[in-house]
Amino acid sequence: MSELDEAPIRGLPEHLPAGERILWQGAPAWRSLAVRAFHVRKIALYCGALLLWSAIADIADGRSVAAAVLGAVWLTPIALAACALPAGLAWLFARTSVYTITDRRLVMRVGVALPMSINLPFGRIAAADLKLYRDGTGDLPLRLGAADKIAYLALWPHARPWHVSRPEPMLRALPQPQAVAQLLAQAIAAVPAAPVTTAAAAPAAAAEALKPLVEAAA
Repeated sequence: MSELDEAPIRGLPEHLPAGERILWQGAPAWRSLAVRAFHVRKIALYCGALLLWSAIADIADGRSVAAAVLGAVWLTPIALAACALPAGLAWLFARTSVYTITDRRLVMRVGVALPMSINLPFGRIAAADLKLYRDGTGDLPLRLGAADKIAYLALWPHARPWHVSRPEPMLRALPQPQAVAQLLAQAIAAVPAAPVTTAAAAPAAAAEALKPLVEAAA
């Protein structure tokens, strides 16, 4: 039994407070995660180029075409293993990750060997972006307030690439990214205004920043 199964609510470290409810739960699509976070496609192309170069080099050295092909075949299991390892890691990360949107916050349950929960109340989300891919999946990176920072290594691969100095948590390889973006925008917009002006302004600003996501999902 995994730690995810042992949790009181799958994907959450504890029971929700009274009055809070889950709006959506999901996880990365492992194939998309393998391609974009673990670069399996690039590794496969690189291995294919190495096998082709090996065969061409053998022919250039005077070996027969059959011998060159046989030599490349012997290297094929190594190339397959080089592709299978990151693909397997992508599957593990996808299987052990749970994204949860409630009517008050976003929770990211991530990690394979050392699972952790990242709680992001809506007031901490300053803005968001939406990136769509041809396979129907998409990424939803979240920009946090200036005072909030999460270590990039703690987030990876659930982090926006190349944003190391100001890491951005990211719902990665979502199977239905537009629907999730729309739901998140609506949930943030539905947060009631707090009596303190600064606290009330954060969800309102986040909802305003997420408006393009709602329009994109419409």
